[in-house]
Amino acid sequence: MQALLSLSIAVFAGLMLSRLAKVVKLPAVTAYLVAGILIGPYVLGAFGVPGLGFISMEDIKTYSILSDVALGFIAFSIGNEFRLAQLKKTGRQATVIGIVQAVFTTVVVDAALIGLHFLIPDKLPLPSAIILGAVASATAPAATLMVVRQYKSKGPLTDILLPIVALDDAVGLILFAVSFGIARALMAGHIDVVSIILEPILEVACSLLLGALMGFLFNFFEQFFHSRSKRIAMSVTFVMMTVALSMLEFHIAGVHIAFSPLLVCMMLGTVFCNICDFSEELMDRVDRWTAPLFVLFFVISGAELELSVFRDPVIVCVGLVYILTRCLGKYFGARSSASLTKCDPNIVKYLGITLFPQAGVALGMAIKAEALGPEGAIVANITLFSVLVYELVGPFLTKISLQKAGEIRPEGKTSARDIARKEMESKNA
Repeated sequence: MQALLSLSIAVFAGLMLSRLAKVVKLPAVTAYLVAGILIGPYVLGAFGVPGLGFISMEDIKTYSILSDVALGFIAFSIGNEFRLAQLKKTGRQATVIGIVQAVFTTVVVDAALIGLHFLIPDKLPLPSAIILGAVASATAPAATLMVVRQYKSKGPLTDILLPIVALDDAVGLILFAVSFGIARALMAGHIDVVSIILEPILEVACSLLLGALMGFLFNFFEQFFHSRSKRIAMSVTFVMMTVALSMLEFHIAGVHIAFSPLLVCMMLGTVFCNICDFSEELMDRVDRWTAPLFVLFFVISGAELELSVFRDPVIVCVGLVYILTRCLGKYFGARSSASLTKCDPNIVKYLGITLFPQAGVALGMAIKAEALGPEGAIVANITLFSVLVYELVGPFLTKISLQKAGEIRPEGKTSARDIARKEMESKNA
């Protein structure tokens, strides 16, 4: 009962706050995150009443499976943006921009934080500074996708944005693995070539292979069913199965083999949308089915935001430097590479700002960094601080950028009730 009550309150709080957000013209995803903070351990949960919000971080972690599944569906949806017909138009530009801006951001943040390390070496160790540069490369595909969907954004900037966000995280995973290996080598006093070079490449390659295999299997088994309900059920089954398989880890000849759930599910969606003739219609129906799940995912994400990081002035100061330099890296990295590849002027001007949001992938990197001990704890705390800021401000900046680019039309007063009423009247006429 307690779990069901907590989840129902979470969805209810997110939906009600989204109405308020619409009044002040904020994206719904921001409302969901704020709702999570309000029912989280630092506000409503602080009263300690089981079921009435989330009473602790341990309580929130019991619902992690829902977040994992939601991220799987989000990645699956983003994979739908990699249709070959569309990639022929933007593929080269998206690839160049995705790689350049991610690497440029890492270099800018690394330079700033390594410089800061020499000023406060006891507060910001060199391994922490190096890892944070790689963490900075990652973006938040979930928040970006939700803003695009809510406002039904269409145009050149939107077309190139989602593929770049997806590619950005793939590049980010490689940069993180290399930086993590370098940081560990600095602490241990010797360099491990396997962990620095081989393992990150294997992680990306294995993730893409597993996702492709699941995409072909999904297409094969989906053909046995013709009713909408059973095809949706098969879609849900394969996304959840893919999420589960992507969590496997094992060692072969001393080499650690792991997968990125985000990349695996993106590849699942990419392969399926390109080999199934009816993929667009089916994925549209799956998107409707997952709407409540996404609300829940962002509310839980908001509840997970660690407000206690504000108590440490050093974390706040380093976090502000990290946020500022990451924004500069994303903006100028995207602007210069978009200009180099002769993109639309609106892409050159606004793309960098739409890449500011940061959450899931960065948090995953931060959690892995905690294995380094005190140096990893610093990475985790600064990442938590920045995610809190980015998740609340980033979606709004993405919306503004898409509006300035002319790809979001003014919101109308259309109501689902009005549409349903007109359909009933036409049937009765």
